[in-house]
Parts: sequence; C-alpha cells; structure tokens
Amino acid sequence: MTESNFTSIIFSNLSTLFAYIGPGMGGGVIAAIFGIIAAFFLGLWGILYYPIKRAFKNKKNKKMLSKNKKENKRK
Repeated sequence: MTESNFTSIIFSNLSTLFAYIGPGMGGGVIAAIFGIIAAFFLGLWGILYYPIKRAFKNKKNKKMLSKNKKENKRK
C-alpha cells in the first residue's frame, strides 16, 4: 500500500526537465551497440572456427593417406 502511495506521489509531481544529451552520448550508444554485436559474432566465430578448421584438416589428411596407400599398393 505504501509503495503505491509513494509511486503515485512521485509520478504526480513530475515537471518538465530540460536536459541536453550531446552528440557524444549518441556516439557512445552506437559504439556500445556495435561492440555488443561484434562481441557476439566474434565469440560465435571463436567457438565454431577451430572445430571446422580441424575437420577440414583431418579430411585433407585422410585423403592424402588414402592416396599414399593406393600408390604403395601399385608398387
């Protein structure tokens, strides 16, 4: 009950505030948003890159080994 009275008093006594948000604030918000997006994608890249790289490397090594075995059988 007291919480609702307190909030009603606060919101009933609001007056117009004249605050200036400069261009630096907007630039900071944009930089923060890009930073969060970049961190997400770089984290995803870091998690997925090495297993994919290892899979391609293993596939290449298996292909080379099978090629060498075929050449050895021909001799």
